[in-house]
Order: sequence, then C-alpha cells, then structure tokens
Amino acid sequence: MSFLPVEEQLEIIKRGTVEIVPENELVEKLKKSHKENKPLKIKLGVDPTRPDLHLGHSVILRKLGQFQDLGHEAILIIGGFTAMIGDPTGQNTTRPPLTIEEVEENAKTYIEQAAKILDSDKLTLVNNNDWLGGMDFMDVIRLTSKMTVARMIERDDFSKRFGNNEPISLHEFLYPLAQGQDSVHLESDVELGGTDQKFNLLVGRQLQKDMDLDPQVCLMMPLLVGTDGTAKMSKSYDNYIGIDENPNDMYGKSLSIPDDLIYTYFELVTDVPVADLPAVKDKADKDPRNAKHDLAFAITALYHGDEAAKEARSHFEQTVINKQVPDDAPEFEITSDEPAKIMDIISELKFSPSNGETRRLIKQGGVSLDGDKVEDVHMELSLNAGDEVVLKVGKRKFAILKGV
Repeated sequence: MSFLPVEEQLEIIKRGTVEIVPENELVEKLKKSHKENKPLKIKLGVDPTRPDLHLGHSVILRKLGQFQDLGHEAILIIGGFTAMIGDPTGQNTTRPPLTIEEVEENAKTYIEQAAKILDSDKLTLVNNNDWLGGMDFMDVIRLTSKMTVARMIERDDFSKRFGNNEPISLHEFLYPLAQGQDSVHLESDVELGGTDQKFNLLVGRQLQKDMDLDPQVCLMMPLLVGTDGTAKMSKSYDNYIGIDENPNDMYGKSLSIPDDLIYTYFELVTDVPVADLPAVKDKADKDPRNAKHDLAFAITALYHGDEAAKEARSHFEQTVINKQVPDDAPEFEITSDEPAKIMDIISELKFSPSNGETRRLIKQGGVSLDGDKVEDVHMELSLNAGDEVVLKVGKRKFAILKGV
C-alpha cells in the first residue's frame, strides 16, 4: 500500500471537520503510518436506532469513506450492545433502548444503505455485543472505577438535566464507558463522531491511556442542518433527504434548502474536489439559484447516477417550473358507485409514508385535485366513467384519477 504524503492526507481529512483532538497527534500517527506503510485503525460506532439513513448520517460515513480511500482501515461498529442501553446525547431525556431483534433488523438495513457510501470490500464490520455482551458484573465495576461522577456531569446534556433537576438514570453513565471500551478492545487510532459525541470520544481516549494503549485521536464532524435551515437533519423534524429516496424527491428536496446552506452541503455531502470548493462558494454567493441546481444534481447523481439526475431535473422543470403533469404519472381508477377516500387513494399510491403524514399534508394545503386544495381529511371521491382528475400530493407527486 502506498500512502499519499501526510500533507495531502490532512487536506482531505480536515475537509468539513469541526475539531481534531489533538491535531498534532493525528499528524504524528499519519507520519508513522506513512513511514511504516501501515494503515491506521479508524473507528466509527453507530447505533442502528432507525432503519433509514439520510444525508445527515452520510456526513460522518463519508468521512470514514475518505479514510478508506486514503488506504486506512475503516472499522464500522454496529452498536448491538450500546443500542440496548440508549444514548441520550443531544436530548434532554433518554433514548428508548431497543430489543435485540429491533437492533438486528435495523442493522441489516443500515449496512445495506451505508454500502452506498462505503467500500464494503474494504470495510471491517463488527458488533460491540461480541465483547461488551460477555462482560460480567465485576468487569463492569472495574470499568466504572475509571470515571468519576464529577467528570460524567461535565457532559453537556447531563449537566443541563442535572441543573434542571431532571432525572438521570445510572445506566446512562455506562453508555460513554461502553463506547470507550470499544476503543480499548479495537485499539483504534482515530475515532469519528459528530460534535455531540465529543465527550464519548474523549472517554475512549482516556480509557486507552488507562490501559497503557496509544490514545486515539478524536475527530468531530458537524451536525448537518436540515432543509428547514434551522434544526439538525432528522426524520422527526421532517427536514431530511433520505439516501434511499427516489431521484425526483431527492432532487426536489435538495432545492428546498436555504441559500446559506448551499456551500455547506457541497462540502459535506458531495464529492466536489477540495480544490474546486472555493469556486463553488463563489457561485453559491453570486448565483444561488443555479448553484442549488448544481447541488441537487450532484447529490442525486451520487446515489442514483447521472442519467437519473438528468431525468430528475427535467421532471422538476416540467412539474414545478412549467406546472405540467409528468408523462409517467400513475393512473388510479375510481368507480361512480364506489367512492374512494382521499386518504386511501394516497396510501395505495404510496405517496405518503403514513396516514398521519397524509393528514398533516392535507391540513397544510399540500394535497389538491385539479388545482383545488383538499381541506377535508375524510373526503370521498366518486367519478363518472371517462372523467379524469389530477391529484397532486406535496410538490412533486402526481397521479391521474380516472372514472370507470
């Protein structure tokens, strides 16, 4: 294996990075790796609490992929054990723990989607239940002796909850220790995480020191702001772009981000070369409309290919800019003697992930028939034979409702 010069590796590694603790140790590790022609162990732990991934997840996965491209060993830890504890990071209450079955099912889907970003053939995939699940009670006591309560309370979400007299369960203190034990077990050189994971990453570094291991470097990436321009990307906030979304939705959602996020998205979720980023920033500042189309194309092409991205752009221009019904709009038959509920029609067309989401769309004016907004979630529709009505759901989903 021939590694790039350290300076060139650093340029790639530091792209979009918020903080490296400590950066000088990363430089030394890279120098040693280059000299000995030996890859570094790069660790990323993920708890498969949800089965679907979005661009927010891709930020940290792409950084792991960059280390892969540089020739280092990428280790993806599926938190089979830690997901059953529940990490409260970034929340003021604990995340509900999952069952073994839920973790396994989510993990399977997670890995399939992550393979769109990472090179599966060069990925070391492990499950921390393999070593954490075998610890006995004395092992746990020894592990807890490595950390004081005062140090735990330094963690932001713990300190806020403690200050507000909100409950903190003792098992929550075990999460950072369990994650840190992963670093000890794997003897990782670098651990990746979002800025909300800094405390946990540093615990791993400390536990390695206690075991006389070379401590890992902690690299933090930003939390991607969602399409609303306010909160971090999350399905809960409905401000996400899923990496499994169809090309039309992916393209359209990418265009909905605020102008001030164009460059950030280019930097964090696309493959635009580092050398081209200044020009990208300049265009984003001077011509945000076209820069945003460039971004939507780049994101869609990354997950679906150039041809699908071209078709998605054409679809957007036809349906949104020219307000035409797309040629490939599906047809839905309705008989005059058997009215169909609008909720059922949308569900059968799979235009909405749930009835709750459909109700929200209707209440917000996001559903229309021949341009007239549907206001009643209980609406039923009957058509005479030969009648046709255009159903529009959201900004990009169309169907031809035909009477038979």
